[in-house]
Order: sequence, then C-alpha cells, then structure tokens
Amino acid sequence: MSPESKKLFSIIILGVSFMFIFTAFQTCGNIAQTVITNLNNTDFHGSGYTSMSIIYGVFSASNLISPSVVAIVGPQLSMVVSGIFYSLYIAVFIQPATWAFYTASVFIGIAAAVLWTAQGNCLTVNSDENTIGRNSGVFWALLQSSLFFGNLYIYFAWQGKTLISESDRRTVFIALTVISLVGTVLFFLIRKQEDTKAPGEEDSANEILGDSSSAQNKMTRAVAAFKKSIKLSFTKEIMLLSVTTAYTGLELTFFSGVYGTCIGAVNRFGSEEKSLIGLSGIFIGVGEILGGGIFGLLSKNNRFGRNPVVMLGIVVHFIAFYLIFFNMPNNAPIAPMEGTDDVAYMIPSKEVAIFCSFLLGLGDSCFNTQLLSILGFLYSEDSAPAFAIFKFVQSICAAVAYFYSNYFLLQWQLLIMVVVGFFGTITFFTVEWEAAAALVARGSEYSSI
Repeated sequence: MSPESKKLFSIIILGVSFMFIFTAFQTCGNIAQTVITNLNNTDFHGSGYTSMSIIYGVFSASNLISPSVVAIVGPQLSMVVSGIFYSLYIAVFIQPATWAFYTASVFIGIAAAVLWTAQGNCLTVNSDENTIGRNSGVFWALLQSSLFFGNLYIYFAWQGKTLISESDRRTVFIALTVISLVGTVLFFLIRKQEDTKAPGEEDSANEILGDSSSAQNKMTRAVAAFKKSIKLSFTKEIMLLSVTTAYTGLELTFFSGVYGTCIGAVNRFGSEEKSLIGLSGIFIGVGEILGGGIFGLLSKNNRFGRNPVVMLGIVVHFIAFYLIFFNMPNNAPIAPMEGTDDVAYMIPSKEVAIFCSFLLGLGDSCFNTQLLSILGFLYSEDSAPAFAIFKFVQSICAAVAYFYSNYFLLQWQLLIMVVVGFFGTITFFTVEWEAAAALVARGSEYSSI
C-alpha cells in the first residue's frame, strides 16, 4: 500500500469511527429529554437540557487545554480515551442516577474538546494541500451519515409508542453504548503519523506536537498558542464572525435537542409522536449532507463568493422557524411527561414538522461550510487558534441555549434565533465583502474557497 493510500485509509477509518460514536451520541442527545420525562424513577431528577448545557459549557472551557493534552498523550490515544467517555455517558441512561448523569456530562465535555482537537490533528497529518479538500469532504460525509442510522432505529423501534418503558429505554441505550464502543475501538486502526509519512517528508503535526518530545517544550508551545488565541480573538474579523458563530451554536441546540423534544411532546401526532423523533433526525441528516455536499465539496466552483450561500441558509432557517411557530404548540419544549394537547395556529402536521427538520439541517450546513471556508481563508497561517475560537464561541452559545431551553417557551426560543441569526448574517457579509475587496486590491480573482 502506497503512503498516499495509507493516509486515505486513515481518513476513512477516522470518519467511520466518528460515524459510530456520533450515531450513538447524537441519537442519545435527540431522545434524552423525551426519555427523561418518561422515567418513573422518582429518585432521578436530571434534565437533558441541563446536561447538554453542562457538556457544551465544559467543552468550551476545555478548548483552552485540549491542545496540551493532545500534545502530551498523542492524537490516537486521545481519541480512544475520549471515545470511552462518550460511551460511559450513553451508558448512564441504562440505569439513570442523577449524580452519575451530571458527572458524566462534565467528563464528556472535556472529552469532546480533546476528541475534536485530536481529530483536526489527525486530518492534518494525513493530508496535504492537494488532498485536504477531498479528505475533509470524505470525513464530513461519513460524520453526517451518523444522523441516519440511530434515528432510523428509533423511528421503527418506537413506532406506535406513546410512553417509553424501562425495557425500551434499556434496549436502546445498551445498543447505543455498544455502537459507541465499536467506534472507539476502530481508532486503533488509524496508522500512526510516522507510518503515514513518506521518507524525508516534514512532520505536519509539528504545529501542535512540537519538534521535541520534551514535555516542557510542549507546554511552552501550548502556552504560546493560548496567547495567540487570546490576541486573535480581539481582531475585528473574529469579533464580527463570532456573532455568526454564536448563531450556529443556538440553532445547533435547537435542531439537535429541542426540536426533537417538541415533536415527541405533541399528543396530536398520535401513536407516532415518539417515532417521529427518529424520522426528524433522519431528515436533519439529509439536509446536512445535501448542503455539505453542494456548498462544501463543490464550493471551489462558486464564483460568487460565500454570501449567497449564507443568505440561502438564513432564508431557509427563517422559513423553518415560521412554519414551526405555526405548527408546534408553544409549550412543547417544556411539556410534562404526558405531553401537550395544545394547538398553535394550525392543527399540528407531521409532514410540516419533518419538512422543517430538513430545512434546519440544510440551513445549518450553509452556515457551517461557509464559516469553515472563510476562517481557513483568512487565517491560513493561524488556523489552529482561529478554529479554537470558533469552537469556543459556538459551544458557549450552545450551552446557554440548552440552559434557557429548560424555561423558555417555543416562541421566545425562535425569536432569539431570528434576532441573532439576522445580525450574524450581516456581520458575515461585512467580513466577506472586506475579504473580497482585499483580493481585488491584490489583483486576484475572487472566488469562494
């Protein structure tokens, strides 16, 4: 097997591993609040929204230390250990206990930061300037396909169920735990970076791992990277893009946790209300993969820049929010175990609900592909701190959104996203126009990256 084939093999294994882990975790996040509201165990007082708020809050803070962890432990072992913590979090739902639930939420927040830092390093090590686009596309497609499988199982397994029994819960979460562990074990198949380097090839991981194996040298580099991130976070472009990034964190919370809970709480959907949660997740995945394929992999052929894609994303999301506002009862996000019989401005429609799921996924992919594109373009020399800031802002806002989802009615959650999304689109346009002007001033032909 040639060195290039070995690198592609590692990328595929990386994508498949993430597909297994996030098939389990995203399905868990999608049904967590619904499962919790169906618990008959009075000793359990946890909240799925609060758990996700803790996860994203800790994830945000842990982005400050994750490069140091990966530098010392190495990317492969970092991903393996992180995968174990993901599996432990999912396993808590087999026999829920409040203390274990929230403790696992803290640990998985740390694990998430380490996992994504190590993933970025692994992707970089196994790519060059000619293959990074292809490899990123392969990884994205495999990762987003995780939205299909777990949700497809939920759709069929919970067909006709209005309440989730203890047996149903245990069956689902044992299966999800095993799936997550399979993904974790697959990390061992990723070839170490010295195996993937051609003779004489420069180690592309030096930016993160350093030239020396000295722990002191690694920590010095980690501190330097931290200082660079702080300095970069106060630049005009990053501050403007942070508004857009904040919106992606808010809508991530909505489509990955809140909206599925809303669907599962609508009693007028009849015996399909719980299985529709899985179908919703599937159509979110369809939108994500379709948008990622069109606007991510094919973006180099777009001569009009990134703004039209972002404009499409916000229009698609505003249409989705409008339909959800008319279709979903206002108290759906915080409905009790027995659900809600309330009606919004129309009789709840399953078809409209699932169509909105597709729109939410499509709009999310529009924003994320273009944010990744413009960050990679503007900060090609400082990509690590730039993407660390991106994850930091996104996860902080996701944590805030999960927290207020415990208390806010649907209309207020939608209003917050509309306002932040509007201003986030304006700030993105501003940065994009300045980037285009800078290219024109240099005499370069402008196009989306």
